[in-house]
Amino acid sequence: MGKIKLSIIIVTFNSGRYLKDCLASIEQFCSFLPYEIWISDNNSTDNTIEIAKEFSNVLILQNKENLGFAKANNLAVNQAKGEYVLLLNHDTILLNSLKPAFELIENELNIGAVGIKMLNGEKSYIPSVGRYPKPWQFIKFSSFQEKREAFVTGNFKNPNVSLKVDWITGAFLLTRKEDYQKAGGLDEAYFMYVEDVDFCKRLTLMGKEILFLPSICFVHFVGFNKTREIMLLKGFEIYIEKYFTGVEFAIARTCLNINYAVKKWFKGLR
Repeated sequence: MGKIKLSIIIVTFNSGRYLKDCLASIEQFCSFLPYEIWISDNNSTDNTIEIAKEFSNVLILQNKENLGFAKANNLAVNQAKGEYVLLLNHDTILLNSLKPAFELIENELNIGAVGIKMLNGEKSYIPSVGRYPKPWQFIKFSSFQEKREAFVTGNFKNPNVSLKVDWITGAFLLTRKEDYQKAGGLDEAYFMYVEDVDFCKRLTLMGKEILFLPSICFVHFVGFNKTREIMLLKGFEIYIEKYFTGVEFAIARTCLNINYAVKKWFKGLR
């Protein structure tokens, strides 16, 4: 194998249920270039490490505690040898060769990150991009979603054409290692969720474009629960502190507080 071009970073925490299929899909669809896989494990107690060791090109960081998504990714990226970095969730399966996405970012220096089309476990389209939040939109998180028709329906007229977006999900985020480090990596103030929005925001502030390529798909076994809702609320508290001041800050915090109150009432959040 030649010089490593791509480092695939997978954060795991008791991920044995999904990891084998994820790693097998990488073997199938990333063979077009020299790559390595970094498993940054957050102190799993199941068979995650044993499964990871079954695959070639896998390097393992065994963290002594659950460090969260951002910090675990940063630790692995710091050790990665690839010129490019792919953040990939453990509960994903690639469905196509990543070559078009890789060529896209390799050929255009102004591209900060590339995302691809996300499907759920039933292989139905689910949105994986969004707009940067306006202060008044914190009252309802769905208002951050990309409203262009193709992004709502998943029907892209020309899937081979990339589209500019504000942010892409950290479940699949392809970037240059140099840009990742210049942006400061994922902000470790976020334990999990919203760090992807924040990271793309910092790439944008660096003058980089965030692109979405719908011709490539991946499955993400997304789960929704009360814990996720709470962590989203906490994540956006951090985001508001970072990016809003004055009247905008006051509006954003008020709207987020209303959002929390509604969820507390209807969903029983604590």
